Parts: sequence; structure tokens; C-alpha cells
Amino acid sequence: MADGDGLGEAATAAVSPTAPAPGMSPPLGWRERLRAGLTGTGASLWFVAGLGLLYALRVPLRLCENLAAGERPRAPWGREWEGDVRGAIFEWWYFHKHGTSFIEQVSVNHLRPLMGGTESSISDPGSPSSSKESETNRQNLSECKVWRNPLNLFRGAEYRRYTWVTGKEPLTYYDMNLSAQDHQTFFTCDTDFLRPSDTVMQKAWRERNPPARIKAAYQALELNNDCATAYVLLAEEEATTIVDAERLFKQALKAGETIYRRSQQCQHQSPQHEAQLRRDTNVLVYIKRRLAMCARKLGRIREAVKIMRDLMKEFPPLTMLNIHENLLESLLELQAYADVQAVLAKYDVLHLLVKIIITDISLPKSAAICYTAALLKTRTVSDK
Repeated sequence: MADGDGLGEAATAAVSPTAPAPGMSPPLGWRERLRAGLTGTGASLWFVAGLGLLYALRVPLRLCENLAAGERPRAPWGREWEGDVRGAIFEWWYFHKHGTSFIEQVSVNHLRPLMGGTESSISDPGSPSSSKESETNRQNLSECKVWRNPLNLFRGAEYRRYTWVTGKEPLTYYDMNLSAQDHQTFFTCDTDFLRPSDTVMQKAWRERNPPARIKAAYQALELNNDCATAYVLLAEEEATTIVDAERLFKQALKAGETIYRRSQQCQHQSPQHEAQLRRDTNVLVYIKRRLAMCARKLGRIREAVKIMRDLMKEFPPLTMLNIHENLLESLLELQAYADVQAVLAKYDVLHLLVKIIITDISLPKSAAICYTAALLKTRTVSDK
């Protein structure tokens, strides 16, 4: 029995954990040992993480090819970045976490100062002060020159048709904001309070809701049946076909010519009357330009060309820069390449005069002008 008791005690001692000796710390568990190992090897882990990141981005950066050729790694965007699955996942993760694009952050904060842009402070997107700093950076950035689209479609007859077919809105908030600025610049002036219909239309151009703008246009026509800008708004937004738009623009032309002649007679009375004449001139020019575009869309191309040429002769050229793009569009459809070359030559002269008067060397050309010039050069080379 004594021997049996001794064997039982020995087995119990072997199975049970050894009691720590007095004055010594208890043995560490596996979690404590792992935590201690991670703390001691922090630098090694960062090194391994860096190697893992380079390995993950080896395809978009093309490290092997660049190192073999002795070149610096290229920026991770372009077709390589877009086509790489890892880059797309990283971009999605960064946007999901910070609410902004990683490529945009790198472009604005790092590349733009190197390319001569305004320096902006780099802040963590997750920090509380990032929103305030981003607003300050946007104010400090130099305003980019946005060229208005001279070939813009009719909002009711063409853009709305796209919405009916696809169920999507073709115009963004930025597009609507630009058009609202143009409408207020061209169709309003400081003397709108003298005519109640113009006061209503001034509010209509600022309205964002299309039905509210259309309702305001009808209110202006009730006050004055010769309100040209009200017909313009209805032709642009309410008309569902080009035929209806042309009919409304013809009514606007009749009213616009009457108002323009009245403003010509009173232009020397005060500076306010001069401003009113400029506004009425802009309205008349816009109506004739859109009538020419209606004629072209309805197949009457030669009529559209005649309207545009008469428009360029009747009014000062500096206010008619956009008409060149519309004229080029019609002449290209007629395949009148000699006339296209003549229009481009006149445009270059006007473009130079604008640079001299405005003293702005960076005045951009539109895409229609650049592509038309490239087309003519390509035809010359292909003929040879």
C-alpha cells in the first residue's frame, strides 16, 4: 500500500503543473510570450511588412523590369494601376476608410507642387482638421479655366430624351452649376428691376428645379408677352423635340429683336442702359446661334451656315468666339474643308487679339478647334 501510494503521488506530481519557487515570477502563457516576441522584434516586422508591400505592388510598379533596365519605378497609375486587381482593391479600401481617393490625394498633395501648382499642406484624411485644411487648400488653389461646351445639346429635346431611354441623368450638378452661371451672366443685368418680367426671370435662372423654372417662365410671359428670355428657357427645357424648340426660338427672336432696338435707342442715357443693351445683345446673339443649331440638326445645314456667317458679321467678333465651333461643325458636315481652313485662320487671329487684350497667355482653345486643326493636317499628310 505504501508503494501504491508513492506511485500515485508521483503520477499526480507529473501531471499537475510545478508550483513556482518562492521569489520567482510565474511562467508566461503563449499570449504573453507572443506579445513579448512582437515587442522585441518590432523593427523586423516593419521590415517584413515593407517587403510584403513591395511584393504585392510588384506588378503595377514593374519593379523587376525597372531594376533590370536601371530605371526608377514609375507611378502606380495609368493602365497598369487600373488593370491591376491589387491596385483596385487598395484604392477601394483607401476610399472606404478615408472617404477620398488615394490617387487624388497623391496627385494634389505631391505631384501638383512639383508641377508648379500651389503647395498644399499634407494632412491625414482621418484627422479632425482635415476637412478645414482641405477647404483652405481649395481656396488657395488657382482657379482652373473651364471652357464652356459650345456644342451643348438642348436640355429638353435631347438630354431629357436620354433620361427617358436610360433612366439616368446625363447632367451632373457641376454641369448645372456652370450653365446657371452662364445664364445669369448672359441673361441678367442690374436693370432687371425696371421690368417685372426680367425680375421673375432673374429668379428663374437661379432656380435648380426644372419645373419651377418653367413655371416662372410662364409667369414672366403673363407679365410681358415679349419676354425673350422666357421663350429661351421654354425652348431649352420644355420643348421635347427640335421642331418645338425651333418654334419657340423663333418667337424669342421676334421679341428679342424688338427689345434690342429699344435698348439701342436708349443706350447713351446712362450706364445702366448700356448694361441693358449688352444683356439684350447677348440674348439676341444666343437666340440666333441656337436657331442655327436647330437648322443644322433638322438637316438644313446650308441655312445654318448662312445664319452663323451673318451672325459673325453683324456683331463684334470678341463676343462671338463660340460661334466658330458651331460653324466648323456645319462646314465639316458639308465636307467644305477649304472653308474650314479659312475659319480656323480667322479664329487664330481672333485668338491672338484676345490674348493681347486680356493679357492672358494661357487662354485655352476648345477641343473642337484642336481636333479640327488636327484633322486638316492629317488630310494633308494622307494626300501626300
